[in-house]
Amino acid sequence: MKRKYIETVDKKIKAKRSFNTIVSLVIRNVRNQYRNSVLGIVWTVLNPLLFMIVISIVFSMLLKRNSADGLYFPVFILSGLTAFNLFNNSTTTALTSLVNNHGLLTKTRISPEIFPVADVLSAVVNFFFSFIAMCIVMLIFIKKEGVGFHLTMLMAFVPYLPAYILFCCGVSFILSTTYVYFRDIKHIYSVFKKLLYYLTPVFYSFSLIEGHATAKSLLMINPLYHYVTYFRSLVMGQVPSLLSHAIIYAWGIGMFLFGYVIFHFSKKKIPLYI
Repeated sequence: MKRKYIETVDKKIKAKRSFNTIVSLVIRNVRNQYRNSVLGIVWTVLNPLLFMIVISIVFSMLLKRNSADGLYFPVFILSGLTAFNLFNNSTTTALTSLVNNHGLLTKTRISPEIFPVADVLSAVVNFFFSFIAMCIVMLIFIKKEGVGFHLTMLMAFVPYLPAYILFCCGVSFILSTTYVYFRDIKHIYSVFKKLLYYLTPVFYSFSLIEGHATAKSLLMINPLYHYVTYFRSLVMGQVPSLLSHAIIYAWGIGMFLFGYVIFHFSKKKIPLYI
């Protein structure tokens, strides 16, 4: 009994230590992101706003489009960007997380998985700022087509965000592990992200490709399609179907388990290669 008690206490201490380490890393990541910037963390709100303005001008003025899927175009774009950037930012930073923190990995007893998880959670913090930016834009265009504040937007935090975090963690485990052994993955992934961006309906609606069976099939097998459209439906005041819930959690749990298994069987060798 005494041995079990000691083991239980030891596990609790390790869990608390890991939690504190993750919190410290998240705070460090967010601070370092805009450390030498005059506006600092304000850029987390300005970045999506400025990009949204550029894209809106191109599509609204040049292509004469004011809305997509019944939603005013600036809000349509920003909602897609907010969802997509959580994946983009988290996986990009997590890819090099193990190598960038090689000093801590080789000199301390910190669990390696803490670093990609901390990068994903740092991206979640930026997601909250982007969500605020989107709300500001919605407030400005409150009288435009399909724009309004709905209770469904609260579902962006639960159940949407937990499923998305699991998915991002799973991909981050795979990328960070691969980068330790194969550094060229950084350049390959950079190209892949661009392809993924155009295969995800961030700035165009699904209705535009209704007549293209191949393009439609590519979209449907793209997990980010489901995460982006799920989030956008919440912004439009629509409650996603049970199938949509099942899909995002299937992708989230499945990718997390797959990524963690790869990471788990590789982490003992990681300090030797970084």
